[in-house]
Amino acid sequence: MQTLETGVAGVVLVTGDPGEVRRTVEAVKASEEQVELQVAEIVQVRPLGMGDRVCLDTTTNMGLGEGMLTGNASSALFLTHSESVENPYVAPRPFRVNAGPVHAYVRLPEGKTAYLADLRSGDEVLLVNAQGQTRRANIGRVKTERRPLALVRARVGSDLLDAPEITTILQNAETIRLVTPEGQPVSLVALQPGAKVLVALEEGGRHFGMKVTETISEK
Repeated sequence: MQTLETGVAGVVLVTGDPGEVRRTVEAVKASEEQVELQVAEIVQVRPLGMGDRVCLDTTTNMGLGEGMLTGNASSALFLTHSESVENPYVAPRPFRVNAGPVHAYVRLPEGKTAYLADLRSGDEVLLVNAQGQTRRANIGRVKTERRPLALVRARVGSDLLDAPEITTILQNAETIRLVTPEGQPVSLVALQPGAKVLVALEEGGRHFGMKVTETISEK
């Protein structure tokens, strides 16, 4: 339904099966997925040693304020900006998200997640912008390379002292960015305690990328 990039005005479904109607409605809703984003306050950015980090190169260009949700725990994912920003170091790669180390999670369509290490060419990922609007994209290439890393610690809530800590690990470089509540990319090296970034939180755990209700703790 993406004819000439705009889609069509409507689709006629001819069926006498109520189940087919329900499945069609569910498919349409899934294609219009919305993610609820919250504001997190940075507590610390601390350099780590070397690690295997993953770049996800998609078949789609991303724009300002757009990227993927990645992080150390499936219950707390940071909006990691695409490499679409002009900078003096390397040419922009608007199709790429430098997503983090091999162990990290990334949000997929329909509320699923995957480890970065498990993704392959042709897999589908979820692109998210600062308003929580989403679209799907296919992976064209997965690049894993040894790079210096940094730990990002943050908290969400009105009482930050009592709020649980959330974390992500990213490549320690000027070109790696998160997203501010205003939808602007902010470089990892510019993050200071008190800075605000966008995250997606949820309850429950994951098994094989699927959301489950169980007692689970990820630290």
